[in-house]
Amino acid sequence: MTKPQALIIDDEPDIRELLEITLTRMGIDTSSVESITQAKEKLAEQAFHICLTDMNLPDGNGIDLVGYIQQNFPNTPVAMITAYGSVETAINALKAGAFDFISKPVDLNQLRGIVSSALKLSDGALNAENTPLEINDEELLLGNTLAIQTLIKQAAKLARSQAPVYISGESGSGKELVARTIHQKGSRAAAPFVPVNCGAIPSELMESEFFGHKKGSFSGAHEDKVGLFKAADGGTLFLDEVADLPLAMQVKLLRAIQEKAIRAVGAQQEEHVDVRILSATHKDLQQLVDDGLFRQDLFYRINVIKLEVPSLRERPQDIKLLAQRFLTDIAHECNIDDAAIDNNALDALMDYAFPGNVRELENIIERAFTLCENDLIQVHDLQLDSNNSRNEKQRQEEKNLSPIDNRDAGETSTSTVDLQNEPEPRQPRSSEQSLEDYLEGIERKEIETALNETKWNRTAAAKKLGISFRALRYRLKKLDMD
Repeated sequence: MTKPQALIIDDEPDIRELLEITLTRMGIDTSSVESITQAKEKLAEQAFHICLTDMNLPDGNGIDLVGYIQQNFPNTPVAMITAYGSVETAINALKAGAFDFISKPVDLNQLRGIVSSALKLSDGALNAENTPLEINDEELLLGNTLAIQTLIKQAAKLARSQAPVYISGESGSGKELVARTIHQKGSRAAAPFVPVNCGAIPSELMESEFFGHKKGSFSGAHEDKVGLFKAADGGTLFLDEVADLPLAMQVKLLRAIQEKAIRAVGAQQEEHVDVRILSATHKDLQQLVDDGLFRQDLFYRINVIKLEVPSLRERPQDIKLLAQRFLTDIAHECNIDDAAIDNNALDALMDYAFPGNVRELENIIERAFTLCENDLIQVHDLQLDSNNSRNEKQRQEEKNLSPIDNRDAGETSTSTVDLQNEPEPRQPRSSEQSLEDYLEGIERKEIETALNETKWNRTAAAKKLGISFRALRYRLKKLDMD
């Protein structure tokens, strides 16, 4: 079997020797040069599975070399070696297309991890002629429109990097599916993908949830707990609704990302973690930075590359395809093979504005399938809100009033009424109660409230909770509420 090939570009002999020894012990053949000119000559002579380059070289900038390799040898991952603490340089390298970066003095464990990840990527995407091989993974993102096809291509390209990606888009547009696509098409596909809703964790429990804790570190810590960072070690940590992180937690998260190390609550030593960060929110993160509600340095760190997810309104031609796929999946769970949507129902879906995007479409199909006769979904089964038709949306835009404005106005009115009937404040966790029991109690109470408010209509309750019908069924079974 042919050994992997690595190209090392650094003008310091000691650094070159250290990298050569480390990679050779990993079973990798190395070629070393000390300038950009020599590197280009080597790249023209043979294919490499990975390149390691210093930032400052005698005849130019390492970032320029990253750009050159991206342009001419796009399947060769490049790792940038930067000065210690030079976060801005590292971010610029990632934006230029670097696979990852490592700071001086070189941490050999971190170096081996980066090289191993890069080789996995090369093995899966290169053939002997250094040309891309076709990837036949099952697509999580569906659609034939230009908007979604462009997004799929961007996600596949970003999968070849370790750069943090900030995914923006409306609620329900599929931001987590984009994150999963990036994970599954990259070198970390075999490692964990750990999603976390930052807005769903009580602020007093955040540090323990993210970094873990040691037994006895605080009241109720009856055993060691592995945090989300450690659970995602080697894989991807997806921070959904990252805008909801409190400022105190933002500081600790920033340090964990920059140092690639965490310290569990009650622990004496930091522990290295190898995690790729993907984040998302439906809020305007830049505006929150301007308002002082989100740290600019953290925004700068997670927003290395920004990816916009189109709303379903921006790709209406995909509605029929998505509706058919959702129905097929739901019916398959019930062992039904001939479920269908009649043409009038499909036309009605095409005329609907979908303020809740793809998630709302899935919920509508789940509800309609539950209500329909003879496994055929008709218009009346959809129970669409006529105020959210596409024609109504166009009329509102002509009046310079968007559906979001109308919805916000309605929510303001409702919340004023709700203030008169505020729910009882949440009870703090007692010292005798475990964290798991406490969180299950909160989840149980929220589900009971939603079910009572919808007269135990599970489809409506799931929509009220912002989860799918299947997710609600799973939680009911887990909590013995079924």
